Amino acid sequence: MRPATQLYLVPTPIGNLSDITYRAVAVLKQVDCILAEDTRTSKKLLRHWEIDRPLQSFHSFNEHQKLAGLIARLKNGETMALITDAGTPGISDPGFLLVRECLEHDISLECLPGATAFVPALIKSGLPADRFVFEGFLPLKKGRKTRLENLASETRTMIFYESPHRFSKTLSQFQETFGPTRQASVSRELTKMYEETINGTLSELVDHFGDRKVKGEIVVVVAGKGRFK
Repeated sequence: MRPATQLYLVPTPIGNLSDITYRAVAVLKQVDCILAEDTRTSKKLLRHWEIDRPLQSFHSFNEHQKLAGLIARLKNGETMALITDAGTPGISDPGFLLVRECLEHDISLECLPGATAFVPALIKSGLPADRFVFEGFLPLKKGRKTRLENLASETRTMIFYESPHRFSKTLSQFQETFGPTRQASVSRELTKMYEETINGTLSELVDHFGDRKVKGEIVVVVAGKGRFK
């Protein structure tokens, strides 16, 4: 007999609050506690769906300190749901450490299917989606150049996350590393009112965006070497 789930990993909308499954809402309404990356952000979603459960912060700055206590509570019979500000927990967001500890302690867990930003960005890019590599956020300083150099010969489509204030610099580094004629795509504000996807060569994308400030989380998809020039 399958053990009752104690920890649920619940994807949340990346923008549009309607992009959540019926099952996700039902789970969030029934657990004993919801672990949230930013309780202020999560409260908006929970209010929208009339979810009234105890909320506790769990993010990259406190997850190490809270881990043992959460495991003890789960082993004692509590049920919890882990959510992040947007998307699926563990994808460039907290979640990995908690999942690993649950597995170590034979605590049953379940990951619900749902929203994540890189899938729509990949499909909208028009680049090959049969084989791809998700790189998430590049290192800020140490190891950044090495990581890019290692990816210069990658043949699979590459997917990156980037923040607005580093976007212009990152795009220029991509052009320098992968070459100006490499095909790429930039998606931002996915599922929101001002959603935008621009496709073209890295040179064309650098010219299009220039140094202007852009808003929202950004997904950059770059063709693998030899797939597109």
